[in-house]
Amino acid sequence: MLQLYHDRYFPYINPRPSSLKHTATLGIGGNIGDVRERFQRLFFYLSQSRQVKIIETSPILQNPAFGYTEQPDFFNAIMIVNTTLPPQKLLKYILFVEKRFKRTRAFKNSPRTLDIDMIFYDKISINSRYLTIPHPHFHERESVLIPLQFIKHQVSV
Repeated sequence: MLQLYHDRYFPYINPRPSSLKHTATLGIGGNIGDVRERFQRLFFYLSQSRQVKIIETSPILQNPAFGYTEQPDFFNAIMIVNTTLPPQKLLKYILFVEKRFKRTRAFKNSPRTLDIDMIFYDKISINSRYLTIPHPHFHERESVLIPLQFIKHQVSV
């Protein structure tokens, strides 16, 4: 079952413009523990970061797992951020943040505390061993498409 939630920072639009020159669309998700509370902590953590500035967030979508389906529903949202980091360094930063929030990778599509995917970065395409932008299969995932519908910021697709 799909369900939308509105929390303190989801959705959110930053009233102050950012001077950071790049824009990235991040998909966030998780299904272990109190994910909605973790999203609030993630928002606070990123808002203190010098690496990124949060521009906008979507409401939170609760949706069934796909791939490995014998697990709890996921909570997902979209975050638009500005950054000075190039894509590969932003990926490294995202992986660092996931680790801080106790992300482990047991197996493909396994339950997780926090997953952060880079969906778009400016209007560029990258297809390397470690990074593919736009994120592959984003257009097939309700967990991305539904929250994206609520984003007011111009998103490069």
